[in-house]
Amino acid sequence: MLRLTVLLAGTAAILLPSVAAAQETAPAPAPVQTESDDDFHGSIIVTAPGLEQLNLLAGTSVLSGLELQRNMAGQIGEILAKLPGVSATSFSPGASRPVLRGFQGDRVRVLVDGIGSIDASNTSADHAVPIDPLTADRIEVLRGPAVLLYGSSAIGGAVNVIDKRIPLAVPDEPVHIDALAGVDTAYDLREGGASADVSLTNRIAFHVDGSYRTTNDVEIPGYVLSDAARADLLAEAEEHAAEEPEEAAEFREMANQRGVLPNSATETWSVGSGIAWFGDNANLGVSAGWYDTQYGVPMRPGTEHHHEEEEHAEGEEEHAEEEHGHGEEDVSIGLEQFRANLRGAVNLGGFFSEARTRWGYSDYTHTEFEGDEVGTVFQVEGVEGRVELVQTRRGGWSGAIGGQFLHRDFSAIGAEAFVPPNTTDQYGLFTLQQLDAGPWELQLGGRLERTETGVTTTGLSRDFNTVSGAAGISSDIASGLRAGINVSRVERAPTAEELFAEGPHIATQQFEVGNPDLTKESAWGLEGYVRGRAGPATVSVSVYRNWFDAFVYLQATGAEEDELPVYRQLQQDANHFGIEGEVTVPVWRKGDWTLLADARGDYIRATLADGSPVPRIPPLNLLGALELQSPRWEARAEVQWFDEQDRIAEYETPTSGFTWVNASVAWKPWRGTNNLTVMLQADNIFDVEGRRHASFTKDFVPLAGRNVKLSVRTSF
Repeated sequence: MLRLTVLLAGTAAILLPSVAAAQETAPAPAPVQTESDDDFHGSIIVTAPGLEQLNLLAGTSVLSGLELQRNMAGQIGEILAKLPGVSATSFSPGASRPVLRGFQGDRVRVLVDGIGSIDASNTSADHAVPIDPLTADRIEVLRGPAVLLYGSSAIGGAVNVIDKRIPLAVPDEPVHIDALAGVDTAYDLREGGASADVSLTNRIAFHVDGSYRTTNDVEIPGYVLSDAARADLLAEAEEHAAEEPEEAAEFREMANQRGVLPNSATETWSVGSGIAWFGDNANLGVSAGWYDTQYGVPMRPGTEHHHEEEEHAEGEEEHAEEEHGHGEEDVSIGLEQFRANLRGAVNLGGFFSEARTRWGYSDYTHTEFEGDEVGTVFQVEGVEGRVELVQTRRGGWSGAIGGQFLHRDFSAIGAEAFVPPNTTDQYGLFTLQQLDAGPWELQLGGRLERTETGVTTTGLSRDFNTVSGAAGISSDIASGLRAGINVSRVERAPTAEELFAEGPHIATQQFEVGNPDLTKESAWGLEGYVRGRAGPATVSVSVYRNWFDAFVYLQATGAEEDELPVYRQLQQDANHFGIEGEVTVPVWRKGDWTLLADARGDYIRATLADGSPVPRIPPLNLLGALELQSPRWEARAEVQWFDEQDRIAEYETPTSGFTWVNASVAWKPWRGTNNLTVMLQADNIFDVEGRRHASFTKDFVPLAGRNVKLSVRTSF
């Protein structure tokens, strides 16, 4: 019923243009679609309303066009992993969420055109993000205190995917097509996505898109298990060698698995459509889409044997035989999401020049299968919306105020429903203000938020009121180069999962325990940055520090429950320090050819009040590249080095360092409005084993080996 209501409301709004036409002043112009030499539809920058420059962000990375094609992957986390300050959860090839500045889970918001993904990906690392990158126009990574515009849970930052499912403007031509297709070797990838934008009238645009992606079990460079995990399994084999030689042989076989990561195949498809009307004084649009994915969940080798032994110890031989077959069944996840969106704007005149609104509705289902049998089903139904009033610029003053609402209804059904059914309602008021005073620029932001979370079966509930604010000042220090300092105070309410989780979760192989007594988390932040152009070079460097009060984190306890390691939500003060940056310098030019040198890197050090490290913090990593550019050709060679991470929390295992060498060549025979890019690339050329320290599954889910990929992107 709620789904129908959202769609009917959007349809009715489109059929009532006379309401918007009653406005007297002209609206802000729609984004202009210009002839592009790289992006599908030209360059469309999405920023906070009313602010010409979001320097308060102190760092915004944008992937689009050729760079998006080069880094294309099935999950958002893997696409962004080469950017400064970004890693990924890398739970499996089918599930990988972004990690920003060492933060993951609920401290990183994943948005679709400014509205949350409204899913269960923040509940657990095995839950994929239901956004299809194949139909994305651009992906923005927003860091720093100004992301409080999108909610207090964006302490670490936000990832905003612009998919243009609601058209941004009426296309100049009757029909415009964008398409992307690719194949590769390591994943046995076959993917393709396309969209069409149609000019129905000079005021109405229609959009439709679809995609399909499938991969097999991924090829890996060496052993499935890390050295430490493999040594443990071989030691267990030795313990069984004398009395149970067959059992010992199985352990050795599992320890020696190599070359291919079992049960890591994926299959994903999506379809969507939208329509938008652009009037003299307003614009309004709606869209609807469906996302469907099936992906395998790699299991730690030897896990099923522990369960068998437990059953035998209880003297249930017959049942144990059934469980033996059941325990060896592959675990997989089927995920489906229906999503509807609405976007509108109308000019007001007077103190406020424009009112904007954006709403999203999601009906999400995540089913965990053990073989062909349904295990646990997670369901999320939710609505998120925001209304923004953009101030008329007066002198050097500009800004916006707004409100945001979120309702999320979560339920889990099955033996491993480790989070009880719950609802979350969140209400927020926010503002961002900017004052230009000569060479100086001052920005202020604030957010008031109330979060109400309750368990529907027991009546247990928690309410939190949070207040967040930020201030920043910046100035030009040289022609084209700007420096600034930001100060922030951010508060975050703990999530229902952090509060109320209690039970086993086979997909993550953890027994998770929440803490209903958690208090709200708060942090002071200080950040300095320099960015812009220094002569011919492009520079962006940020140094930051966060002082957390009552920092919430999930950590292994060393105990076991249901033969699974127990992970408990804990809370204490913490400090985060980090530096991240990127410098691009042209080192040679001749005619139409330019050779660029590109250097990127980031370092994070996070420590709890008791002196121990915060779990799962990515290590120091550096990337260096040379890129040769011309109107028709582009070649890039890069080396990315990851340091070992041996500064670890209790019961956490260290992660070895590794170095990857990647190369790509792009041919662009057609440019302009009708363009084509053919790219051949090779990642991890020397077939080096790599594991991400931020991943819960790193000890038995390595990254892909050598991968050769061919992709084609066109726009006409």
